[in-house]
Amino acid sequence: MYGYLERVLAARIREFLRLRYGLELERVVLEQPPKVELGEYALPLAFELAKKLRQPPRKIAEEIVQGIGAVAGFSILEVAGAGYINARVDRGQMAHATAKNEQPRVEAHTGKILVEHSSINPNKAAHVGHLRNAILGDTFVRLLRYSGRTVDVQNYIDNTGVQVADVVVGFLALEPRSLAEIEQLTGQPRFDYYCWELYAKVSQWYTDKPENKSIRLKVLHEIEQGGNDSANLAELISTAVLRRHLETMDRLDIRYDFLPRESEILHLRFWDAAFQKLKASGVLYLESQGKNKGCWVMRRAGTAKAAGQNQGAELGEISEDDQKVIVRSNGTVGYVGKDIAYHLWKFGLLGRDFGYQLFYQYPNQHQCWISADQGEPEHPHFGAVEVIYNVIDSRQAEAQNTVLEALRGLGYRQEADHYHHFSYEMVALTPRCAEELGYQLSEEEKSRSYIEVSGRKGFGVKADDLLDSLIASAAREVDSRHPELSPSERGLIAKQIAIGALRYFMLKYTKSSIIAFDFKDALSFEGETGPYVQYAIVRATNIFRKGGLDPDVAASELSGQLSPEALDAFLSAETANEIWELWLAASKTAYVVDQSIVTTEPAHLAKHAFQLAQRFNAFYHRYPILAERDESRKNFLLVTAAVVRRELIRVLAVMGIEAPHAM
Repeated sequence: MYGYLERVLAARIREFLRLRYGLELERVVLEQPPKVELGEYALPLAFELAKKLRQPPRKIAEEIVQGIGAVAGFSILEVAGAGYINARVDRGQMAHATAKNEQPRVEAHTGKILVEHSSINPNKAAHVGHLRNAILGDTFVRLLRYSGRTVDVQNYIDNTGVQVADVVVGFLALEPRSLAEIEQLTGQPRFDYYCWELYAKVSQWYTDKPENKSIRLKVLHEIEQGGNDSANLAELISTAVLRRHLETMDRLDIRYDFLPRESEILHLRFWDAAFQKLKASGVLYLESQGKNKGCWVMRRAGTAKAAGQNQGAELGEISEDDQKVIVRSNGTVGYVGKDIAYHLWKFGLLGRDFGYQLFYQYPNQHQCWISADQGEPEHPHFGAVEVIYNVIDSRQAEAQNTVLEALRGLGYRQEADHYHHFSYEMVALTPRCAEELGYQLSEEEKSRSYIEVSGRKGFGVKADDLLDSLIASAAREVDSRHPELSPSERGLIAKQIAIGALRYFMLKYTKSSIIAFDFKDALSFEGETGPYVQYAIVRATNIFRKGGLDPDVAASELSGQLSPEALDAFLSAETANEIWELWLAASKTAYVVDQSIVTTEPAHLAKHAFQLAQRFNAFYHRYPILAERDESRKNFLLVTAAVVRRELIRVLAVMGIEAPHAM
């Protein structure tokens, strides 16, 4: 309701400004006053208009308040200070609509959105850094779907790259095995762990003898070419590891719709189609001199002139440092070139498509499809989307910007405007966490604020190990608190707490923050953690359990017994501001969801969940609801608890976190 009333007020003010002053404002800024006693919205609009209208801000504010009249959902608009306009909502009406779970109609969106996340190299087990990507991406998908958008979830698989080639080298040069033996090994429960160790061994082998890297180049070429033993081995390894990745992510309730693979981008000649477009438009040109001689290059993103902007006679003026090599002099296309072709397909601009095969069916029957040279005749439609969000870490910013410049250079400016790099920083470990996981640290490392992980060195936390450790830690706490519950019940609660702790920990930091993961901090029942929010829900549930009531039924039945006028009487008393702030926070779920989408920042949702839980816990301690003798007030307090419980469950669900029935 909070966001809906904000839109109502903003629309009314824009209409007034157009009619009164002939001003067209695209956006009216609404702030939140420092104290709820001052109202629910504050408008600094008069200060913005003072220069245009050549009048004092307070006079403009007075004219707006007087001229705008009554606004549905608001009790009063009033001028404050030197020209602020404070708006007070009708508390009873807003609370009544919130209690009855009324969802105002919003503009329907028909275009499909593509969110690509995870994109883990299929050469070894997923690690803690991959979890941040996957949790951010999955939560953003949930945010979009909550807002009514249709979303495809894709996980790009680089099954022909250097990382997969290195594991193939390991099986060929360090641990020679037949294809049949390796195939048998892939059937082991944690084949991805085996590859983790082998990958680290190969990396050390290269360090010891750099000339060994010549084998990597040979294998990499064979994999890209296809139809040979190295390519067959790479297919076997990458497919087996990919299945393990899907199983790992499913433990976190993270699933995908489509797995586009680089091998099909090569085999189906996506690049050839893109190459012709890029050459014809002048985005790419053949360099004839310097270190990039014989390469097909384009301007780097951010240089003086964007790609494709009347380059012609000016090509020779581009310095080597401003050139981005897309096709090397030996004819091989780089990663960015294949990515340009892939994104043309995403927007439906390539003129080619994948074949599709059903690859994986999750326990909940959700189907995951994979790209193929030749696919099944009946399949879902992927690609040709309206908006793209790529969840990729900040180190890939240049590559992402190069794809953007290529789209603009090709004339696809609208698509470029709908292409978003969902950037984030890395995940590391606290020294304490690293030691708990068995790593030996030097004294210098122990003094650091965080320890970086390295897959090539084999140093890091495997995702499944982290989940197992978190669940085991949570289980010890649950077992000590609830010996009366069955083992299966305790196991489920421990899993819900552990996953809630991990997902919340990854989401509470802004994307630009480096995360130093720590078991103790994540699993704490106090402070800004997932278990703290889950515990608030359990407390609310226990109120109804002790009162012999169903909280979901109570919310609808009791709210029907309380009129807007009755709610207003409870919420407008001099001592009611604390409870009103709780109601106000509970009304903001859709508003915070929209804010998180617009800013591509799920941390806003995590902060909202924590603050709502904080306010509820203060309410819980201050008001002994079941002991209240006034029946009408008791019903009001029960409705308050029911509404907050409902919204906390709803917010956590968008974050991919379940609410346990006990803690």
